[in-house]
Amino acid sequence: MDRVARTMTSHDLTDWSIVAIFVLVYLGMILGGLPRLKLDRSGVALLGAIGVMGLGAMSTEQAARAVDWPTVLLLFSFMVVSAQMRLGGFYTFVTRQVAALPLGRNALLGAIIATAGALSAVFSNDIICLAMTPVVAQLCLQRRLNPVPFLLGLACAANIGSAATLIGNPQNMLIGSVLQLPFGGYMRQALPPVALSLLVLWAWLAWGPGARAQARADQPADSGNHLPPSDDRPFDAWQTTKGLVVAATLMAVFMFTDWPREVAALVGAGVLLLSRRLHSSHVMGFVDWPLLVLFMGLFVVNHAFGSTGLAAQAVALLAAQGVHLADPGPLFVAGVGLSNLVSNVPAVMLLLPHLKGFEAGLTLALVSTLAGNLLLVGSIANLIVVDLAQKSGVMIDWRLHARVGVPVTLLSLALVWVWLNL
Repeated sequence: MDRVARTMTSHDLTDWSIVAIFVLVYLGMILGGLPRLKLDRSGVALLGAIGVMGLGAMSTEQAARAVDWPTVLLLFSFMVVSAQMRLGGFYTFVTRQVAALPLGRNALLGAIIATAGALSAVFSNDIICLAMTPVVAQLCLQRRLNPVPFLLGLACAANIGSAATLIGNPQNMLIGSVLQLPFGGYMRQALPPVALSLLVLWAWLAWGPGARAQARADQPADSGNHLPPSDDRPFDAWQTTKGLVVAATLMAVFMFTDWPREVAALVGAGVLLLSRRLHSSHVMGFVDWPLLVLFMGLFVVNHAFGSTGLAAQAVALLAAQGVHLADPGPLFVAGVGLSNLVSNVPAVMLLLPHLKGFEAGLTLALVSTLAGNLLLVGSIANLIVVDLAQKSGVMIDWRLHARVGVPVTLLSLALVWVWLNL
């Protein structure tokens, strides 16, 4: 207790002001904003960064240096690639091709899960859910299939599949950049548990508890009158081919060369912006600028909090009690807990400064991503699916999601634990 007291009194007013800003920012991450203010998470993070600089705790130059620009540039570049694929009608085309296959209910469910998982490993899981959800809902309503298991399968598969690579989601990009993880080495270790987790998801939805009742649920006769809005851009073979060639080339560059990933990705994005048919402003309109602002704001706030020394002291106190954050057990608990408390990206930003090495990075990437399936609010992809489903009259609440999300998450995390300890 004396040691804790000495730690508390060794910090000045500026340090505690930074702590207050840090707490407010992460309260905003938990709540999705701040009470009575028209702020989302990105706005809260931006105001937190402004507050830190306003205190004089960081100069603008220091704030700029606090941002991990390779991560931001990599994320921006793949947003451009995803925009190219979306404008080319690729996602909708693929989903409709899968839907047209002459498959039974469970086989179709497996095909949708496999497609969502594979696409999310290369492109953003959020974009995949945004593009595929209306088409999957329309397919189910037309075939008189209960859409709930298909839509839950889509959301969970997008989250699981995105864990397979270091470009599948923002938190993996961050982990790969900060810890300098090898792209091919990570992929070889992540693919087996990801593939098994997708198989577990399909088995649970096809034959798990409640699966028969879900399969027997018929749609009302007038369901077809309430089809959700879909992304009906015509399929453009040329624009799609351009995007696929750039994406495949980048994957090869990441796998087999030492070219900095963010530079290679920027070059790829630049190639796609050279177009006679797609205006650059149109492509850039699909870039998730608020997410980029969220990243930059949190980098600044977290760096300021780290400069107080309180985080390092807390980790040291835990280590003195025998709890080492880099150990698999504590990292699993912290990753799952924080990812569902403040969301994946902020959770990873909190944990990364205290981790080193490939094993810790692999564990954090898998755990923080798979944990997004535990609760409905654990992943933006989940919320996208639920929101678009509601527009078609398909209601999915947190209870329905938990019946799939909780067991699938626990089983997939168990698979990761076993795989990492082989």
